[in-house]
Amino acid sequence: MSDKLTHLYHEILVEIGEDVERDGIVDTPKRAAKAMQFLTRGYNQDLETVVNNAIFESDNDSMVIVKDIELYSMCEHHMLPFVGKVHVGYLPTGKVIGLSKIARITDMFARRLQIQENLTKQIAEAIQDVTGAAGVAVIIEAKHMCMMMRGVEKQNSVMTSSTMLGLFRSSQNTRNEFLSLIGK
Repeated sequence: MSDKLTHLYHEILVEIGEDVERDGIVDTPKRAAKAMQFLTRGYNQDLETVVNNAIFESDNDSMVIVKDIELYSMCEHHMLPFVGKVHVGYLPTGKVIGLSKIARITDMFARRLQIQENLTKQIAEAIQDVTGAAGVAVIIEAKHMCMMMRGVEKQNSVMTSSTMLGLFRSSQNTRNEFLSLIGK
């Protein structure tokens, strides 16, 4: 854990007027630093390591979908969480990716300061890069704490973003099949 990060959290607590000697707060800078390192661990990951050669030959060319992948990220504007779910579909062309790797790719990008629109595209392009799929579709639905806890304070708002690559972009039928299968 970074001593500098711990010190910076200590300074933040002082600046907001907290008693840094108070029993419940004494170890907060260490805990906050450790939490921040966990929440932003995606900066220390790369696609090749995350996928770990879990690409397998397959003669399947039918749509593969993984839906309702839990998502936890932090907005780059306020460093507040956004949480939701990711739906991913792809059309294999001789290679499939290990199921858990789709969730790991999601986490790698989500565990960086982020905006949802870019996160959606990063996941889609990464899956496209490693599988060579004929198309990739990614939809994210998330609630943003920066909109719920501050600013307009709207509790029931959900942001939806999508990226459609390849046949998911060029074929309405393919896109409709994906949307139907994820219940949209």
